[in-house]
Amino acid sequence: MKEEQILISITGQDRPGLTASATEILARHGATILDIGQADIHSTLSLGILIRIKEAQSGQVMKELLFKANELGVNIAFTPITDDEYENWVGRQGKNRYILTLIGRQLTAKQIAAATKVIAEQGLNIDSILRLTGRMSIAHPERNVRACIEFSLRGTPADRSDMQKRLMNLSSDQGIDFSFQKDDMYRRMRRLICFDMDSTLIQTECIDELAKRAGVGDKVAEITARAMRGEIDFKESFKERVALLKGLDVSVMQDIAENLPITEGADRLMTVLKQCGYKIAILSGGFTYFGEYLQRRYGVDYVYANELEIGDDGKLTGNYVGEIVDGHRKAELLKLIAQVEKVDLAQTIAVGDGANDLPMISEAGLGIAFHAKPRVVANAEQSINTLGLDGILYFLGFKDSYLGEAGKL
Repeated sequence: MKEEQILISITGQDRPGLTASATEILARHGATILDIGQADIHSTLSLGILIRIKEAQSGQVMKELLFKANELGVNIAFTPITDDEYENWVGRQGKNRYILTLIGRQLTAKQIAAATKVIAEQGLNIDSILRLTGRMSIAHPERNVRACIEFSLRGTPADRSDMQKRLMNLSSDQGIDFSFQKDDMYRRMRRLICFDMDSTLIQTECIDELAKRAGVGDKVAEITARAMRGEIDFKESFKERVALLKGLDVSVMQDIAENLPITEGADRLMTVLKQCGYKIAILSGGFTYFGEYLQRRYGVDYVYANELEIGDDGKLTGNYVGEIVDGHRKAELLKLIAQVEKVDLAQTIAVGDGANDLPMISEAGLGIAFHAKPRVVANAEQSINTLGLDGILYFLGFKDSYLGEAGKL
C-alpha cells in the first residue's frame, strides 16, 4: 500500500502531555516518525514531527490531530513532503556540521544579526539555536553577568579563513566573543585543559609582584610587557628579569601567593571541570611556587613552571633551576601530558594570553586566547575578551541549567 510523508507543525501554549497526546494518535495508526524536534520559548511550544504513513490512514490521522489540537488550544498545520523532497533532505545530512558559539555580557539583536549575516554569506544553514545561559532577570539586571547562544550549522564555509576574519572583526566591533568549531566527536569529548598562569588564571604577573618587593618593578614590568608582545625572546627576557630579583627574601613569596588576584570565573570553571573529570594542567613561564599554590586550591593535576634558586641565606640568588618553560616547552608538555593521559590532541584545550602561549594554543584541539595581546588574538581561532574564564564552559557546550550548584558560583 502506498505511503506518504507529512510534516506536522504544532504551536501554542506549552503544557504537560501535549507531545504525548500527539504521538499516541500517530502510534494508533502505525505512523513512522522520520524526524522530530521541539523548542520552548517563554512557555510557547513549537513542535515539528515528520511522519511516513499509509495514504489510507493519513486522512484519519490528520482529523484526530485537528480535534486534539482544538481540545488543547494549540495550532496545528500539515505539509505534504514528496519522496524527492525527503530524499534531497536526507542527502544533505552528510554535510559538515559546525557550532558557532557567541558569548558576551549581553547579546543584542544587532550582534546576532551581524553574526547570522556572516553565517548566511558563507552559505551555511542554521539547524538550531540554543541558549546556554540562564534566563535574564528584568527586575534584577545586575545578576545578568553573562549571555551565550549556540548556533548549530550545516554545510561547508565558502571561505573558512575569511569567515574567521569576519568573526574576529565582529568580535572587536560588537563587543562579543565567538568560537567556531567543527561539530565532531572530539568537540564533545574534550578531556585535558592546559592553562597559562600569569594574566590568565591570575590577574597579575608574579615576576612583576616579586620585582615590586625587590624595588625593581618598573624595569621588570617593561621587560615582561615586551616579552608578552613577542618583541623579545622569552628565555632571554626571563634570565634578565630573574637576575634583577637577586637578594629578595623568599618569605615574600608566601604573602604574594596568599593574595593573588584570581581571575573572574576561575572558581566556577575549575569546579565544573573537576566535577566532570577533566585533567587540568598549569603550564607557566612563571614560577612553580605560585603554580603549586593554585594546584592545592583547585586540585590541578599537573604543574610545570620555572624554579627560582634560593641561597642558604633564604634569599633569591638571581638564578633559576632546570629548563626554562617557554612557548616551545609548553607545546611539548601539552603533547606529553596528552600522551600520558591517553588523550588525543583533538581532545585538548589550551588557554593563554601571551606570545609564549601561541605554540600550545596552536597545538591544542581547542586553542583559546584569553584577554590576550593583539598578536595572540590574531593567531588564535577562539578568543574571550568580554567574560571571565568560565566563558570557556560555553565553548565546551555546557549549559547553565546542567551545572547545578557549580553553575551558580
